[in-house]
Amino acid sequence: MFTQQGLYKAELIELIKEEIERLKDNLCNGHGTPDFSEYRHQVGKLAGLKLALELAEVAETEASKKSRN
Repeated sequence: MFTQQGLYKAELIELIKEEIERLKDNLCNGHGTPDFSEYRHQVGKLAGLKLALELAEVAETEASKKSRN
């Protein structure tokens, strides 16, 4: 059973993953990238979202370590 915080975290991670997939699909299909600067912007958004997922994993690991102590 999820706590409110656990449910929030799970939902946020799922939303980030869905947005990554949406952006990847748009890039692969050429939608929303009329020029190179927009392409770079979309790639930057993807990188930022992937970094957010990585940081969420690091934060969870660190929180887990602290709760055991």
